[in-house]
Amino acid sequence: MSAFENALKQLDNAAQTLGLDFGTVAKLKDPDRVYEFEVPLVMDNGSPRSFRGYRVQFNNSRGPYKGGIRLHPQVDLDEVKALAFWMAIKTAVVNIPMGGGKGGVSVNPKELSSAELERLSRAWVAYMAPHIGPHQDVPAPDVNTNPRIMDWMADEYKNITGDASGAAFTGKSLGRGGSEGRRTATGQGAFYVLGELMAALGMELAGKRVVIQGFGNAGHHFALLAQKAGYTIVGVSDSKGGIYHPDGLNIEAIMKTKEEQGSVVASDAGTSVSNRELLELACDILVPAALENQITKENAGNIQAKVVLEIANGPTTPEADAILWAKKIYVVPDVLANAGGVTVSYFEWDQNLKNEHWSEAEVFQKLETVMKNAFKAVWDTHKEHDVDLRTGAFMVAVRRIVEATKG
Repeated sequence: MSAFENALKQLDNAAQTLGLDFGTVAKLKDPDRVYEFEVPLVMDNGSPRSFRGYRVQFNNSRGPYKGGIRLHPQVDLDEVKALAFWMAIKTAVVNIPMGGGKGGVSVNPKELSSAELERLSRAWVAYMAPHIGPHQDVPAPDVNTNPRIMDWMADEYKNITGDASGAAFTGKSLGRGGSEGRRTATGQGAFYVLGELMAALGMELAGKRVVIQGFGNAGHHFALLAQKAGYTIVGVSDSKGGIYHPDGLNIEAIMKTKEEQGSVVASDAGTSVSNRELLELACDILVPAALENQITKENAGNIQAKVVLEIANGPTTPEADAILWAKKIYVVPDVLANAGGVTVSYFEWDQNLKNEHWSEAEVFQKLETVMKNAFKAVWDTHKEHDVDLRTGAFMVAVRRIVEATKG
């Protein structure tokens, strides 16, 4: 199944339990607008090229479209539609007044010079400028985009429209209106949610074994927080493979090795394992923080964790969800677990519009409240209807979106 088909199947599960009529569900499945266009680029040697650009504005019944822009050679319309839909669900789960969108360019940014990357970024904005804005559609960073790229995009939007609020883009650098805490917000939010789940399940934190697939920014920051709180990180991985030690790993030392030698596999602190093997290790909490479709019907039966905390987008397929739920493994879905990033993006937007700048302590205090409230709504729905947490999260979100649409 494609990513978008997976997303719609998740919607169907929630809609069925909510008892929604066919017409209401059908409206939720169609994006409001799809932009597919050529992004022109003059290379440094003067030759012209173009790359396929995308923006999907899925649903804005609760507020402006919100969602990242990714630069990757495998970006396609199906993926962007799925991510835009999930973002509409995610903003509704955490109850922030925004909708769902997503964008991208099918390009390998590693093959571009810095000057070419800047021209590409500005060209994307030049096409999309009439269709985005602080009260219309607010893009953010995603795969292979960062504060520098957001600064270029925000600057181009200002040049074209004259809007000086900075609120048309989030994920900007601190000096250009970015929010404190944005870089670490995804891992921070996931950590808050895990703490609430452990309390709800009556599980002690200390000594619980954690395995993390994906040692990028979110996975690394989550690992630091978890280790400090008393969890034992027994396995980590990146795109080149992973390492495992049953007595635990020193996360700061592992990250230093990755920075110096390019991968966690260069560390001699544990036994080398493949990413596939890592998912099936004995542990209490499994954290997929890398790519989509990592837990499938082929390997779900081998998962030994008691909890799966999805920091990545779409790491578990619907077929795998059913297998894990039958085994009473709690899957904290991406639309809840990784929503700290979009929540702090919303905080940035709010600060820009009010011309304010909050301290990191203020940001995290507000984030903790949002994430705990979101978890409670999902947990209560899960208990009331005896459904898995993903279905519970979708039910919370869909109910809010439908109410906003009717209002």
